[in-house]
Amino acid sequence: MTLESELTLHRQKITTDSYPMSISEIANLYRDGEMDIHPEFQRIFRWSNKQRTQLIESILLGIPLPSIFVAQSEAGIWDVVDGVQRLSTIFQFMGILRDEQGNLVPPLVCDAAPFLSSLEGMTYDSAEGAKGALTRPQQLDFKRSRIDIKIIKRESDKRAKYDLFQRLNSLGSAATPQELRSCLLVSLSRAHFDWLRDIANSENFQNVLNLPGRLINEQYHLELALRFVTLRALPEQRISAVGNIGDFLSAEILPFSEKDSSELRSEQDVFESCFALLNDALGSDAMRKWNPSRSRTEGAFSSTAFEVLALGLGHYMPRKTFTVNQVREARERLWSDPQFSPGFATGRSADQRMKETIPYGRRLFSV
Repeated sequence: MTLESELTLHRQKITTDSYPMSISEIANLYRDGEMDIHPEFQRIFRWSNKQRTQLIESILLGIPLPSIFVAQSEAGIWDVVDGVQRLSTIFQFMGILRDEQGNLVPPLVCDAAPFLSSLEGMTYDSAEGAKGALTRPQQLDFKRSRIDIKIIKRESDKRAKYDLFQRLNSLGSAATPQELRSCLLVSLSRAHFDWLRDIANSENFQNVLNLPGRLINEQYHLELALRFVTLRALPEQRISAVGNIGDFLSAEILPFSEKDSSELRSEQDVFESCFALLNDALGSDAMRKWNPSRSRTEGAFSSTAFEVLALGLGHYMPRKTFTVNQVREARERLWSDPQFSPGFATGRSADQRMKETIPYGRRLFSV
């Protein structure tokens, strides 16, 4: 295809509109439930009080803000694609921001700003603990400030929305790759995100992984749940072509968001059966390296153990059943094999490792 023909094709896949709106109009959309800023994102895209204050200062000084990108859902609701933290800061300052449970968040109390040092201790309206509030004229100026809104209309191609989210939210963010995937999944299908979060938080899965709190906070357990769902039945020739595992998982978010309820039920049955068995057989040591000479587990979570044991079991479920003893014997065979010596994974990328571990796990449980 020529560049012109490609431009024509892909421009037709996304329909946009753009117009400035006052903060008062945007706040009304939020209050009426016509704009979703995804409060669950706030744990991920979290600004410091200094950053929030500087945004409020910019608005009061009349400094133009970057555009806010929203995607129009089938129900007509505006899902915020880029600008979550800016809008949540504005709404918190105005005292209307709500958390995931629908409770009002305490109003933002500003720090001293670079130009407006008198902002320190100030709120939009009078609030407990604040030293003062904006005057009525200052409130009106704030509410009448305008922000450019870029709207991705509902007739746009779903993949175009997916690509836009990735491009806008993957640059310059402190979020982990899985936190970004979670945000992307919420924007595509909250129901699928809730499903993934539920299975990742299940007792058996959490106990088998035995991850430290830091990795849980970074949503590594969600990434491992997603790896299980996307890799356990993947044809072997595709495993060899996975490439960067992070890019692979991000690309799988869109097809995962399109799975129907019966597919999710089947996947959940396999997931729960697999990790219940691993928990019964090996408990919280399941994903640690087994030392055959000392008859004990050592070290922290092992990706090799997850790819061989969890994905190996999952590949055959539910058409095959396994016993606790079979799982224990499989672990011993894994860690007794010279192929998986202590230096096996050293210096190897995940895709290089998985080309060996996943097929090995399938062979291990094929007998």
